[in-house]
Amino acid sequence: MTNTARRLPAFALPALIGGALLMGAAAPALAQSSTDAAFKATTFSLSAYGETRVAPDMATINLGVQTDAPTAADALKANGVRMNQVMAALKKAGIAERDIQTSNLNLNAQYAYEQNQPPKLTGYQASNQVTITVRDLSKLGAAVDATVNAGANTVNGISFGLVNPQAAEDAARLEAVKALQAKAELYGRATGYKTVRLVNLSEGGGYMPAPPPMPMMAFAGKREMADSTSIAGGELKVRIDVSAVYEVSK
Repeated sequence: MTNTARRLPAFALPALIGGALLMGAAAPALAQSSTDAAFKATTFSLSAYGETRVAPDMATINLGVQTDAPTAADALKANGVRMNQVMAALKKAGIAERDIQTSNLNLNAQYAYEQNQPPKLTGYQASNQVTITVRDLSKLGAAVDATVNAGANTVNGISFGLVNPQAAEDAARLEAVKALQAKAELYGRATGYKTVRLVNLSEGGGYMPAPPPMPMMAFAGKREMADSTSIAGGELKVRIDVSAVYEVSK
């Protein structure tokens, strides 16, 4: 039998191999070219921030009731009675039910300690804390006084905030971009370069409510006074951080 398989000319095989080698080398060469172009570009990598100050329009306050009794049941019962009075006072002061949230509830055994003696159980302490949101700051002091008169004996902290921080954040963004552009122009004058285009812009930071002081104030009994507690909201600082990469040229 004769072999009828067709064979390529001897000169064709090296040509094909050479073509494949050339095609395989083209992709890395192209990638290397792009990388070289990127490294050859001169850029400024800069960061800046913008700030705006605005008066708060809401406050969050933590207050509660702490009671002691010989038994756990009595401590909880006494606490529940006084906390119900506090809740009623809050609602009467204009605080909506949706703005009152239980944030902590504890029952702890109390012991007396004497040297060389085992701890002696003296009773139980119940603590119930609520966090309230006040959306009308003119009512804040009166609300605190009303709850204390109703039986609240701890006020642990207060923080001020904004119902909608969008406008304040946008104002801070504009200030941040202005500061960024001014910095790019300053570096350009110092180095003899001018900006060609903005390559990248990223943002960080933003509105954060002021943290509560620890503690703000504490009450041991009822308050009987003509004027409500004076609480000043001051101003909130809203800050936006930005960073950018500018391509520059001579």
